Amino acid sequence: MAQFDPVLFRQLPVIRKIIEDESWLEGERRGRHVAPDDPVVRDNVCQVILRIGGALRESIRKQLTARPGPTLLPMRSPQNDEAA
Repeated sequence: MAQFDPVLFRQLPVIRKIIEDESWLEGERRGRHVAPDDPVVRDNVCQVILRIGGALRESIRKQLTARPGPTLLPMRSPQNDEAA
């Protein structure tokens, strides 16, 4: 069963913002709207994530250590409940 990663979960809004910003920036370069799944945008987002990813994860780990949130339990499907 897949485990919930609270660090990854907290990175998602930052990653969404990076995608949004890179789409906008590429749109400014081209003078028109550019979709988030454009190959140039994807490449730029990957470069940003590679550059800041380690620092972002460490920052979030420190936040979680200082102020841990609620613990989430893994979801169980009804068929797993029947077998127990």
